[in-house]
Amino acid sequence: MSNTVYTFGGNAPHTDARQKDKTVTGGKGANLAEMASIGLPVPPGFTITTEESVRYLREGADFSDALRADVATALTHIEGAVGKSLGDAADPLLVSVRSGARVSMPGMMDTVLNLGLNDATVEGLAKTSGDERFAWDSYRRFIQMYSDVVLGLDHGLFEEALEIAKEDQGFYADTEMSADDWRKLVAEFKALVEQEQGKPFPQDVTEQLWGAIAAVFDSWDSDRAKVYRRLNDIPADWGTAVNVQAMVFGNMGETSATGVAFTRDPATGERAYYGEYLINAQGEDVVAGIRTPQYLTLAAREAAGAKPLSMEEAMPDAYHELARVFDLLEAHYRDMQDIEFTVERGKLWMLQTRSGKRTAKAALKMAVDMVGEDLIDKREAVRRVDPMALDQLLHPTLDPTAPRNVLTTGLPASPGAAAGKIVLDADTAEQWAGRGDKVVLVRVETSPEDIHGMHAAQGILTARGGMTSHAAVVARGMGRPCVSGANGVSIDRDARTLRIGSMELKEGDEITLDGAKGEVMLGIVPTVEPELVGDFGTLMEWADDLRRMRVRTNAETPADCKMARQFGAEGIGLCRTEHMFFDASRISAVRQMILADDEAGRRRALEQLLPEQRADFTAIFEVMTGLPCTIRLLDPPLHEFLPTRDDEFADLADATGLGVDHLKRRADELHEFNPMLGHRGCRLGITYPEIYEMQARAIFEAACDVQAASGEAPLPEIMVPLVATRKELAILRALVERVADEVFAEKGTNVAYLVGTMIELPRAALMAGEIAHEGAFFSFGTNDLTQTTLGVSRDDSARFLAPYVDQGIFPRDPFVSLDVDGVGQLVEIAAERGRATREGIKLGICGEHGGDPASIAFCEKVGLDYVSASPYRVPIARLAAAQSALSSGE
Repeated sequence: MSNTVYTFGGNAPHTDARQKDKTVTGGKGANLAEMASIGLPVPPGFTITTEESVRYLREGADFSDALRADVATALTHIEGAVGKSLGDAADPLLVSVRSGARVSMPGMMDTVLNLGLNDATVEGLAKTSGDERFAWDSYRRFIQMYSDVVLGLDHGLFEEALEIAKEDQGFYADTEMSADDWRKLVAEFKALVEQEQGKPFPQDVTEQLWGAIAAVFDSWDSDRAKVYRRLNDIPADWGTAVNVQAMVFGNMGETSATGVAFTRDPATGERAYYGEYLINAQGEDVVAGIRTPQYLTLAAREAAGAKPLSMEEAMPDAYHELARVFDLLEAHYRDMQDIEFTVERGKLWMLQTRSGKRTAKAALKMAVDMVGEDLIDKREAVRRVDPMALDQLLHPTLDPTAPRNVLTTGLPASPGAAAGKIVLDADTAEQWAGRGDKVVLVRVETSPEDIHGMHAAQGILTARGGMTSHAAVVARGMGRPCVSGANGVSIDRDARTLRIGSMELKEGDEITLDGAKGEVMLGIVPTVEPELVGDFGTLMEWADDLRRMRVRTNAETPADCKMARQFGAEGIGLCRTEHMFFDASRISAVRQMILADDEAGRRRALEQLLPEQRADFTAIFEVMTGLPCTIRLLDPPLHEFLPTRDDEFADLADATGLGVDHLKRRADELHEFNPMLGHRGCRLGITYPEIYEMQARAIFEAACDVQAASGEAPLPEIMVPLVATRKELAILRALVERVADEVFAEKGTNVAYLVGTMIELPRAALMAGEIAHEGAFFSFGTNDLTQTTLGVSRDDSARFLAPYVDQGIFPRDPFVSLDVDGVGQLVEIAAERGRATREGIKLGICGEHGGDPASIAFCEKVGLDYVSASPYRVPIARLAAAQSALSSGE
């Protein structure tokens, strides 16, 4: 074979390094080969590489002759290993066809089980297995799954037919159906297929195989996969591998089972086996939440007060063998493993292992615990925690003292508090969240097609499913609280109502979820702020020891400053003074200043604002004493402050004594066609220097007052925005220095300070060598630098950026993660030219990218001194900066 297909299991060699490279054979394929190579019981199979997936999609969904030949050769490996042949009516081989991207994408990609069954081979399977019921159950499963995944038929048609068949017999569970019942249902399913697609269900097993391979490749570009990739920053050109593997059967009676398990608790991080299993079932029954599974361990069953026997009790031999495998795999991979397994008539088979999705709390605990267990070192522990996952820990949790009106309880599938309006489908969740509503998605069970609604929702509630169902796994990965398998929940989608026990709620009513306890409560339950101690504090200490860049915050209120310092901020990287001007107590004076006809009128208004600005800075400096505080002088266009309603003009007329018509004419004179590229930033300081004089005086007076009161001063860094030329900064630096000298003379003291600029225009980046003669620091305002470089408004771009990302025009939203190739190049140029002019110039970033891990990695590469992020992003930035430092040192 060429290097497009690799075999595993059944004594296949595993010496090619490419086979264990996840970029080539995907996470599933690489790990199957690894498990087989260390002697674990893995059903034999083969993997088609991710490269073939990319080629297939790029070249018009066609298979090469070489690939067809390689697959035929690999199929003989499986047939030889198990002693059966695909399509053999007497003793048929059945295979599974599964996806396997290089990173885990739970539920996003397609799977087909029991492939190889047709009207002839089902009879052979019945004879060789000695179990007609099992054979026909497998056939109906195959028809239903293949029709959905490959033929594109609505799986609901088959579910409805199954439910009717059970109702006719008075059955509740699938396991009550007999061989004859399944035989009749197979006939119904085949008739449904012919009715819907106009031709019979395919009987040719080779056609079945290639149809399934194509469906898995195609699922990489499905809508749900695109949404998941966009949400998780997964490049579109990675592709997916395809794994074809001999089937082993968990639905062969009471000595067979299937399950999903984790080597540690993925919700809490506790070192305890965690998982679920089902006797006489196949894997999709567990993952899809079709049947409520049973607990893996006796301890978990007893803790939950459940009656059905755990696997540890019902199948002790298989359980103890599984526990041995758990310990072996965790030691081998040095990480918590997510495992899929099947027990076929008492024999354990391993179908998958991968590093498991986990909550942020669990990730922290596992990382810290594994250092203590000598599995990993501190550097690996810091690398292992996703910085963005910390966001789950930084927000309020339910107040334990608040009253709770508990409607029902379910399984605590993903911890955290979520409250919002009930929505009953994913599209509604996305629509309502888009208009600003907080919503809780309520479903019987979720499916991969719900991914966009799950992301939009604050939390997820399902009536069915267990702790390893699709809803639970995806919610944990997203950091969304989830309660699954809730008792007494029924949904009437036509009436848009939800019944919980005796209470009926309608879509739009509010509920609260406690994902840690599995409780569903009526209304909104109050919350409390988080306490960031324990494992969080330990890991952040390790991160701080390893990182080079400092981390500051974007904040302009004392409350935000206090929050940021609690989260570990080492100063302010951006204080936006315009936010202070919008306060109701001072907006009138601001408007008087803007609409004044001359400098004297502006100065009168500014005299009213000076004490309030001074008080603003005093309050901030008291919190940030001893730390650098970068304060941006007034930046936005003046039109943002102007009145727009008649009542606002009337109030301003009363305050100024000027007529409403006069004020409206003055406002019209100030109108700009494109104010974001108009009279704003340093242009205000050049044309109305009295504005910047007032702000500089307020800053220096506040700094002197705080120093006198506390004995320690902050370090004000006065930042002039939107500079395009050296001359602009020279003029305004001289203004600031003059005001500083005046204040210091009046106060009889002085404080250290810096004057610098925000680099947010392409010209400023290109002229940075000249501008650095006047500025002691550069702060890259990447929000505006992205706008001005790409010619894209961040306020208006949402309507077209998603398609741009989906089509690979931009690898990701450039306002979320820095455009390294374009905007990043300007940052590199400015940094290089600024340092060439002024040795030791301070360089930082204060746009929203300062809280994005990928952008932080770029800042480390360029050698910036600090990043600045919103208060809740400070811990994320601290951890990302440490990871970037580790990566750059490798």
